[in-house]
Amino acid sequence: MRLLAVVLVCAAVPVAADEPDVRLTLRDAMAAELARSMTRLKLEGFESPYYISYIVRDYETVEVMAKNGAVFTNVRNRARQAYVEVRVGDYQFDNTAGEKAAGEYNLASEDLYEPGAELPTDDDALALRGALWLLTDARYKAALATLHQKRGVRATRAVEDETLASFSKAAPTTAVATPQPLAVDRDEWVRRARAASGVMRRHPAVLDSDVRLQATREVRYLVNSEGARLITDRTIWGAHVQAVARADDGLMLEHGRSFYGATEPELPGADALVAQVEKVAGELEALRKAPTLDPYTGPAILMEEATGVLFHEVIGHRLEGERLGDESEGQTFKGQIGRKVIPDFLDVIDDPTQRELGGRSLNGYYQFDDEAVPAQRVTLIDRGVLKTYLMSRKPVTGVPASNGHGRAAGPADPMARMGVTIVASHKQVPPAKLKRMLLDEVRRQGKPFGLIIRDITGGNTNTTSYGYQAFKGLPRLVYKVDAKTGAESLVRGVEMVGTPLASINKIVATSDTTGVFNGYCGAESGFVPVTTVAPAVLLTEIELERSRRTRQKATVLPPPWADKP
Repeated sequence: MRLLAVVLVCAAVPVAADEPDVRLTLRDAMAAELARSMTRLKLEGFESPYYISYIVRDYETVEVMAKNGAVFTNVRNRARQAYVEVRVGDYQFDNTAGEKAAGEYNLASEDLYEPGAELPTDDDALALRGALWLLTDARYKAALATLHQKRGVRATRAVEDETLASFSKAAPTTAVATPQPLAVDRDEWVRRARAASGVMRRHPAVLDSDVRLQATREVRYLVNSEGARLITDRTIWGAHVQAVARADDGLMLEHGRSFYGATEPELPGADALVAQVEKVAGELEALRKAPTLDPYTGPAILMEEATGVLFHEVIGHRLEGERLGDESEGQTFKGQIGRKVIPDFLDVIDDPTQRELGGRSLNGYYQFDDEAVPAQRVTLIDRGVLKTYLMSRKPVTGVPASNGHGRAAGPADPMARMGVTIVASHKQVPPAKLKRMLLDEVRRQGKPFGLIIRDITGGNTNTTSYGYQAFKGLPRLVYKVDAKTGAESLVRGVEMVGTPLASINKIVATSDTTGVFNGYCGAESGFVPVTTVAPAVLLTEIELERSRRTRQKATVLPPPWADKP
C-alpha cells in the first residue's frame, strides 16, 4: 500500500531571527530521541522496535472558583506529560495483538522501576530527552516480554481471524499550529465569580454550590517513526454552576449548568452568569418541592441534550472499534455492517472536523487524532443501516484502517472514541406536534401520563460481555404530562435505564430542532472533549427507576446568612 504524506502548516506567529520558536526546538528534541531509539535500541537476541510514537502534552490551566460570594480557588497551573508507545514485531502481528496470554506481562505487577509520565516544564531539550529515554527503555522491554508471550499463545490457541493485522499503516502528517497564549483577566474572573456565587445566599435551601470559571490550554507535540511531526494548540473555556439541596424526605438533589467555548467571549458575561445561578437555584428549589415519581414504563419525549446523551451512551460507545475486537466486550454491532440496526429514518455521523454549529464551538472538534491521523467525517449509520465503526489504527474485521478517531488524554493509550456525534432525522415534526404525538401515544396505551425529560446531567453504559448490556441516564428535569390536559408538572427521584437497541428502536419521530451537548467523556483512554448534536425524540416506551441515593437528615442549623435567632 502506497501512503501519501498529509501536510498542514497553519499560520504561525512571527518569531524574531535571534529568538527561535521553542516549540520547534522541543519537537525536534523529541524527534532526535526517537531517531536514536529507532536506530540503536536493541537487546541482544531480541528484535528492535518497528514503531515508536512520542506525545508530549503541555497543559496550562487557569481556574477561579467561588462559593457564597467568596473565592475558594484562584490558581494558574502548568504541567507536561508524556505518552510513549513502543511496538515490536511488525504491523501484521505485534505486542498489542488482541489475544490475551495467561499471566500476561505487566510492568505494574513486577518489582521493577517504572519512570513517571511527568516532564520538565522548563524548555530544556536534554531534560525532555532524558525523560523520554527512560520511558522508551521501559516500554521496549515490556513490549518484548508481551510479544513473546503472545507468540506462545498463537501456537496453542485459535483466533477468530489470523489475517487481521495488529496495527494499520498511516501516511506521515505534518502540522504546526498558531501559538495561542492563554490570556486571562483573573481579577475580572474573581469579581464575576464572587458576584454570581453570592446569589446563593438568597436561597437558604441550597446546601452547597459553586461557580467555576476555567480555561485549559493544551499544546500537543507528536512525533512518530513514520515521519509524523505535529504541534497542535487548543484552549477550551468553561463556566460551571453546580448546586446541591436536600428535599424534605432527605433525598439529595444536584443541579447545574455548564458552558463551553473555544474563546472566552463564548462564556456567559457577568450579568448572564448571575442569571444562570438564579435559574439553577430556582429549579433546584422547585425540585425540592416536586413529588417523587414511582418507577415508570411508557411513552416519553427526550429533549435535544437528553437525546444526545442517549445516543452517545447507547450507540457511540458500542461503535468504538476496539470494543468490536475484544472478547471481553459485548460486541453489540460486530458483523452488523450492512444491516439495519436502528429506525430507518435516523442517521448517525461522527464529524470531528466540524468546529462550530450556529456560532457555538464544539468540544469534540480536532484536526488530528492521537495516532497522527487526520480527523475524518464518518457516516456510521445511514437511514438505520450500519455502515462502519469509529476506528483508531487497531484494525477490525471488515474495517482495516483508521478513520481518525484514535484519541486519548494524558499518558493513556489511544483508542477509538467519539468526537462530534451528530444524530440526523428524516422524520421531523415541530416540537408542538411532537408533544401532541406523545399525548396520542399515551392515550393509545391507556397511560395516565407521559414524560418529557428536559435536562440531563450525563450517563454511563456497560459494554462488557461479563455484565448486562445496559445504560443509565441521569435526568435532572423530568416532567409528567397529563394524558387529558397536556399539563406538565415537575417530578424527581428517577433514573433512565434500559437495554441499548431495544430503547433506540422505540423512537418513532423527532423534532425539527437540534441541540448541542458539549462535555467530556471518560473511558479507558481517559477523559476527552466530546459533543453530541441531536433533535428531540419521541419514544413509545422508556423505563425509569427510582434513584438509589441515601436519604439524609437536614442540617441542625440554617446557614449563618439566613439564621434568625
